[in-house]
Amino acid sequence: MPMEKTFNAAEAEARLYAEWEKAGAFRAGANASRPETFCIMIPPPNVTGSLHMGHAFNNTLQDILTRWHRMRGFDTLWQPGQDHAGIATQMVVERELAKAGAPTRREMGREAFLEKVWEWKEQSGGTIINQLKRLGASCDWSRNAFTMDAHFQRAVLKVFVDLYEKGFIYRGKRLVNWDPHFETAISDLEVEQVEVNGAMWRLRYPLADGATYRHPVTFDETDTPIDWEDRDYLTVATTRPETMLGDTGIAVNPADERYAHLIGKEVILPLVGRRIPIVADDYADPTKGTGAVKITPAHDFNDWGVGQRTGLRAISVMTGRATMYLADNPDFLDGCTPSDEALALDGLDRYEARKRIVDLAEAQGWLDGIDPDKHMVPHGDRSKVAIEPMLTDQWFVDTARIVQPAIDAVRDGRTRILPERDAKTYFHWLENIEPWCISRQLWWGHQIPVWYGLDVWPAGFDDDGDDTLDEVEIFELLEDGAFNHADPVHHCAPDFDGVSDKFLDDIASLPAPLNHARVVEVADRAAAIDLLAQSLADYNISQDPTHLVYPVWRDADVLDTWFSSGLWPIGTLGWPEDTAELARYFPTSTLITGFDIIFFWVARMMMMQLAVVGQVPFSTVYVHALVRDEKGKKMSKSLGNVLDPLELIDEFGADAVRFTLTAMAAMGRDLKLSTQRIAGYRNFGTKLWNACRFAEMNGVWEGHTTRTEPPQASATVNRWIIGETGRVREEVDTALAAYRFDAAANALYAFVWGKVCDWYVEFSKPLFDTEAAAETRATMAWVLDQCMILLHPIMPFVTEELWATTGTRAKMLVHTDWPGFGADLIDPAADAEMTWVIALIEDIRSARAQVRVPAALKLPVLQIALDQNGRAALARNMALILRLARLDGVTEAATPPKGSLTIAVEGGSFAIPLEGVIDIAAEKSRLAKTLEKLEKDMAGLRGRLSNPAFVASAPEEVVDEARTRLEQGEDEAAKLGDALARLSEIA
Repeated sequence: MPMEKTFNAAEAEARLYAEWEKAGAFRAGANASRPETFCIMIPPPNVTGSLHMGHAFNNTLQDILTRWHRMRGFDTLWQPGQDHAGIATQMVVERELAKAGAPTRREMGREAFLEKVWEWKEQSGGTIINQLKRLGASCDWSRNAFTMDAHFQRAVLKVFVDLYEKGFIYRGKRLVNWDPHFETAISDLEVEQVEVNGAMWRLRYPLADGATYRHPVTFDETDTPIDWEDRDYLTVATTRPETMLGDTGIAVNPADERYAHLIGKEVILPLVGRRIPIVADDYADPTKGTGAVKITPAHDFNDWGVGQRTGLRAISVMTGRATMYLADNPDFLDGCTPSDEALALDGLDRYEARKRIVDLAEAQGWLDGIDPDKHMVPHGDRSKVAIEPMLTDQWFVDTARIVQPAIDAVRDGRTRILPERDAKTYFHWLENIEPWCISRQLWWGHQIPVWYGLDVWPAGFDDDGDDTLDEVEIFELLEDGAFNHADPVHHCAPDFDGVSDKFLDDIASLPAPLNHARVVEVADRAAAIDLLAQSLADYNISQDPTHLVYPVWRDADVLDTWFSSGLWPIGTLGWPEDTAELARYFPTSTLITGFDIIFFWVARMMMMQLAVVGQVPFSTVYVHALVRDEKGKKMSKSLGNVLDPLELIDEFGADAVRFTLTAMAAMGRDLKLSTQRIAGYRNFGTKLWNACRFAEMNGVWEGHTTRTEPPQASATVNRWIIGETGRVREEVDTALAAYRFDAAANALYAFVWGKVCDWYVEFSKPLFDTEAAAETRATMAWVLDQCMILLHPIMPFVTEELWATTGTRAKMLVHTDWPGFGADLIDPAADAEMTWVIALIEDIRSARAQVRVPAALKLPVLQIALDQNGRAALARNMALILRLARLDGVTEAATPPKGSLTIAVEGGSFAIPLEGVIDIAAEKSRLAKTLEKLEKDMAGLRGRLSNPAFVASAPEEVVDEARTRLEQGEDEAAKLGDALARLSEIA
């Protein structure tokens, strides 16, 4: 059946992918013929996710390496899976419940809500899997993993307990990013900076005990103060006046002479009456504002650091909903006499409290002024609300104790990070690492395996008979969450609202370890009860009628998703069981990931695998850059410049999208993606398709079967193209081994389009009518087979379709053996001759185009001088040269006549007479004007790029665009100058 005129990607891609899956083509170990393994772990996309350009880029590169190794006979595993994405998934499900008018999460309770999440996951959570299949990702989907799978949960629990018992995990109170909408701590990766038009409020804090200082008010021309005034207050500035209620200090620079005598003295906090000390710290900059800085350790990360260095209290004045927490806040009330106006702020939203505080400051005379201020405010990337630094009780990994092996592994080369600049980023982050907050106040995720136990408490609780709780009531309290953390900001103390004081006193009076927490590797309450019951026996406590053993309650928080995904390599391979897959594929080979999660994921995998199993998780980390729009701008919905990979696949086919991303994957450089580039690479696939159709029309595929070795060839053209095929195979392998994906793609493009389709197909046409026809058909079939094989990792669909259409095959292309031939196939004589012929044709074509000779016009050419090798090459290839260079004959001449273009070649030269063909004077004028304008444009670009201020302050994409335009202009100027020089020689 003859080939179709074009490749129908829309029809073929789904069919071909189904055939691969049916054949088990992607299963671990498929097509293995050698002992070496290659294992790559997919960066697990969120279960809520859909394919975006970053996914498309990342997974295309992974697929190229996977298909390349599989075809080379490696025992290959590309491990797929999805991350449960705690906050993102919980948000999606809560939003869906709200749309349906269902009860809220809190109304239905934890267990019922989690059932809804699992229902949603089963119905909608696999969207991105099907989208990855559309891209052509050849993962072993039979092993698809999920970070909430039962075995993965066991692994997570085991690691938590193991690290806890080693002292690497602890519970503590520290400042964290807090999302008031979701009421949970979030990671830095989940915070986005948003520029807002705000204000800077200047507030006056009166000095205590009659202290004063001299404040400069007039300055001379050298900015030296010449007049002062005595002040009995310090002026501080803030963009968040509501936090002033939690101020516990004023910082001044120890070198600031204005305030030196005030260090150790105190100010009185307005509204609150709290006496707070003036401390010395380098954080205060004497050149900014007044040089005095209000310090609120519980609500600002910089202030927290100052507080830690200077011993200031940390007083939290907000709840987890970002409302003011004052009236019943013992930390706030300790040591102060707040005014009625201050206490009236209790329960207000932070922004309403801000407005009232500013109004009070103005009315009471301690508002010094207001300045407009545009500044960055951190927001939760999911909730889109401003985050609050919050002092909360959380679980932390003491990363300082486990980080060094991860640093050493990269320094000593056990793991390579490419490009090198990203290794420097890795070291910078890890050498300055902070404790890692791993607890989240969510319901969806790996619940922390910590069980709080009142192992023993009295059966009766109240002397006057009120609020006596029997066993049933205790269970009800447990089920209702009374022992869980109702207020996540203050959840070190459970909420026993409605329970008698005597009950609480009895609990508090229990001796340790009876009122304690246990970290145990169990996920269900019954098992935890058994373990805690054992602790009673350990302490020889009898269960008499006056004491009862009650169930315990589990920590309500879940683990940060980066904690579980940090175990991705070993968890997906079956650890903690000693599985065959773990033994075979771990440590894994390569990780391909984006630069934005080097710290959040890569570094944490390194730390955790080394801490848990004592091995690095992968030998190489390839870090890719961003996919930007064609102007170099970051894609965003607000800019309207987002390119949807699925829409691009619909329009251009997956192969074109993949090849574009690969060809632009220069190490360490962002991609500037345009639909024009994708359309161009679709044409590349069409070019190969048409070459195969040309071969079909000339009987090339008749009786063809796959052959691993090239045919024996005598014709120069055939010997040349066989050598070129060997050369490009080596180039591709060298490039892929070095993760130079762009070099591999560009080498293939130059070979397939340039050498095979443009030159060899043309050179072969006259040979089909000669005695070399049979060898030419065999050579063309072999060369096109190699084009399909070498292109397959990048363009799997069109190549697989061609493979099935063009001959009898023993195996699908996905499992066809990768060739091992190389430069040994190069025939030096054929290579030299065809290189000479191609160079002559290209030079004649270029010269004609530069001076705008009509394309269809055939010109005579004069052979001025030519050595023996050149004469022989010209004679053997005369017909090709005349046809492809659009010439009507070659004659010899001693010298080039006036008004002719000279063409220099190896061993001689030619001349093309132009007298009467073009208006030389007019063409020279046109070229000169074009070149002059181009030079002016380039002078402007050079001026901008040589200005350090422009390079330093302009957006990166603007600078890159200017450099690109200058490079393009210089190339064009060189061509115009060459053409002008040619014309200047002849007129």
